[in-house]
Amino acid sequence: MSFDERYSLDEAGKEFAKRFNGRVWQLLEKNDRSPDENEEMIYAAFASLYHWRQVGSEVHHQRGEWMLAHVYTVLGECELATKHAKRCLELTEQFRDQMNDFDIAYGYEGIARASALCGDRETSVRYLDLAQKAGEAISGAEDKEIFIGDIKGGEWYGVR
Repeated sequence: MSFDERYSLDEAGKEFAKRFNGRVWQLLEKNDRSPDENEEMIYAAFASLYHWRQVGSEVHHQRGEWMLAHVYTVLGECELATKHAKRCLELTEQFRDQMNDFDIAYGYEGIARASALCGDRETSVRYLDLAQKAGEAISGAEDKEIFIGDIKGGEWYGVR
């Protein structure tokens, strides 16, 4: 939409949620983020989640919590990564009937990776196994490929 077009509040909220989420991914893909960019990445993840909470579903809430857990894991923030990974998993379990198969896999992956960061190898290995099993059950070929690539990549803090 052009600058002059008018949005409803829901349309604006969805647009902002998507744009902030996209910005998080741009920053995550940078190898040489500055401290300011790390801070921006956190704010963008919160902004995306905030907008999804206004106009989205529980699935969007779960995905936003996963994103925060992922961002904090990448930044090495154990307590915050764990907090958001646990919230993501709570939402995954509470609204399981609304989740896509890949949301379930990522719910487990978030706990596995945050636990690895925090040095809780036992929890990490248990949830990594659940994530891998859930990943194998993803029905869409593209979604499955993305998940498998994600779980094989990134930092696993000595667990993998």
